[in-house]
Amino acid sequence: MDRPTVLIADDHVSVLERLVTLLKDRFAVVGTVTDGVQLVDAALRLRPAVIITDISMPGLTGIEAIRQLRRGGLDAKFVVLTMHADTDLADESIGAGASAFVVKISAGSELMTAVDEALAGRLYVTPMLKRPGPPPSPPASPTDQAER
Repeated sequence: MDRPTVLIADDHVSVLERLVTLLKDRFAVVGTVTDGVQLVDAALRLRPAVIITDISMPGLTGIEAIRQLRRGGLDAKFVVLTMHADTDLADESIGAGASAFVVKISAGSELMTAVDEALAGRLYVTPMLKRPGPPPSPPASPTDQAER
């Protein structure tokens, strides 16, 4: 069985190297790039199954690159891998077309799951960003309790 192809984008070469090491046994890493413009070019040329991208990169942000590639009809699964544990960025990433949002600090334990979920057509957001449920109801006032 062929391994799914992966393209990785991050402006830190040391991060790219660690990600390649982490992924190479299960996925075919077809390329690495260090900025958003290179990401768009490589994605259109290589047509990987999965694109793992940082948000903060020179040229174009990862989110801007996702938007451009989605508008261009690329059907790859996008996994955003960022140092920013920010629900607004997660929402923006998913809204742009990402299938997963992972914080770099938990990449070792979550990235494979995020890629698998994305490939299966499911959404994955790091548990670090799980939103709390609705606020608890205020305690009943003495007047309310008397009426019951």
